[in-house]
Amino acid sequence: MPLCPVCNQELEEGNGSCPSCGFHVLGATEEFSPIGAVDASSASVEPVRLNRKLCIVRGPQTGIDLAIKDGIMTVGRDPHCDIFLNDMTVSRSHAEIEVGAKGCIIRDKGSVNGVWVNDRMVEACSLKPGDLLQIGAFCLSYSEILA
Repeated sequence: MPLCPVCNQELEEGNGSCPSCGFHVLGATEEFSPIGAVDASSASVEPVRLNRKLCIVRGPQTGIDLAIKDGIMTVGRDPHCDIFLNDMTVSRSHAEIEVGAKGCIIRDKGSVNGVWVNDRMVEACSLKPGDLLQIGAFCLSYSEILA
């Protein structure tokens, strides 16, 4: 019979640890029960949720964060707009932002000064984190944060 290297107690064959001192014997195999596999059809997967926002980085109201919600949000100088940008360089109904399955898209609504994304005038554009938008005198940075 083998001996425990710590306390010299005799070890029974197949025993993984010493009954006297508890030393775990190297090379011994421990028994375990496997975890049952999860059926992929019954597994619940949480969808990835993003918090989207625009931060005013230049112009009137610099430093203010504007939350972007799912669905369609209006942007303009009209106080009834979801994102109210109070400056004469912004049209009353300047743009709309749509959040859906395809991500976040901004669309110009026929504004006088246009919508600019990364120094390019656009009619519609998918937004990516870090994009800079120019709407009238406002420069806004787009960001997404996992919720």
